[in-house]
Amino acid sequence: MKSQSFRFLMMGQSLANLGDVLYIVGLISILYEVSESPFILALFPFINMFGRFSSGVMAPLLLDQYRLKSLLVFSQVSKTIFLFFLLLMIMLQGVPHIIGVLAFVLVIAFLDGWALPASHSMLPRLVEKSELVKANSFFAVVNNTIQIGGWALGGVMVVLIGGQQVIWLTFVLFVLSILLLVKLVDPSPFHVEKVAGRVGKSIKEGWNTIWKNPLFRSIHVVIFFEALANVVWIASILLVFVSEILQESEAWWGYVNTSFFVGMVVGGVICSRFANSIELHLKKLLIIFSFGTSIVTLLFGFNTIAWFSLGFAVLNGIFDQIKGVAVNTYLQKGATAEELPKIYAAQGALIALVFGVSSLFFGGVAEILGVRIAFLISGLLLLVAAIYVAVHHHQFSESLLDKS
Repeated sequence: MKSQSFRFLMMGQSLANLGDVLYIVGLISILYEVSESPFILALFPFINMFGRFSSGVMAPLLLDQYRLKSLLVFSQVSKTIFLFFLLLMIMLQGVPHIIGVLAFVLVIAFLDGWALPASHSMLPRLVEKSELVKANSFFAVVNNTIQIGGWALGGVMVVLIGGQQVIWLTFVLFVLSILLLVKLVDPSPFHVEKVAGRVGKSIKEGWNTIWKNPLFRSIHVVIFFEALANVVWIASILLVFVSEILQESEAWWGYVNTSFFVGMVVGGVICSRFANSIELHLKKLLIIFSFGTSIVTLLFGFNTIAWFSLGFAVLNGIFDQIKGVAVNTYLQKGATAEELPKIYAAQGALIALVFGVSSLFFGGVAEILGVRIAFLISGLLLLVAAIYVAVHHHQFSESLLDKS
């Protein structure tokens, strides 16, 4: 992995993701001061994911017309501009209107919607196929290490200087990200396709590829259930869990988040260290860690001891990371360079839609039935996903990767 462009991609996206974490921490802090309602807090991820879904639907059209690098840079520049206007609104209003804040959240999420499929699809273009597990693991370790610092830094800075100043730091990180991403060099050839009826075909192409390929279809069934279930780990639900179940201060909200990302870093290191062995046992690992995330989520939800919650969060991060590396490796090795961006675009739209609707559902569950019931439902959904993987294990055969 000596590619300079891979390093620019990794560093640029990591800074952008760090900025996204600080942006979330700052806005949640501001919204919490205004509303103090779990449902209102859950509106933030709902609006965010609705914007990503809308963008994900349109992403295939852009992927047909523009280079991946151009989409990455344009997305980051546009996000930076609108973040600046959001900051101006917050400064001028003092106590911002919730609707105004959520409107900017929607626009920024829309602009961010095609960045994920573009960056994921570019990665296999910058490294050898034999290095994909290692590259995915390394990318994950660096990103999650930065996110650990982001949650810790964001939590401390919110207390010391307030949410508004934390969002200003996001603005600076976004600018730095742009400077790195413009240095990327995409070695793959690119041709604009101008065919009658291409618009409709482009929008459906990723979905059709997923549906017709047994491996891709099975992967996205699992992703669907996980998108439903993983809502309980969003910051707004965790904040309620820490307050009502663990009965600890907001500082423990940061500790739990940090523990989760520590687990993800450990999982990424494990994948990087044992990349060859993991590549040989992708199917087994996917099954084992699918059941593992279900069990850990249930244990976390029924636990009342704060220190134990940190251990469960670490385990969940490890299991989730290894499972994620396995899934990405399956997709990146099984799809062609032309198919991969469309698959990731469809995947992003699917996750955004399901996650957004689910965030409202779990926000309502947490407020009406209690946050512990929310974790119970989440654990059961993850169990369904794990059983699906076990029952359909033949569709995850490594022989399906020979397409690459």
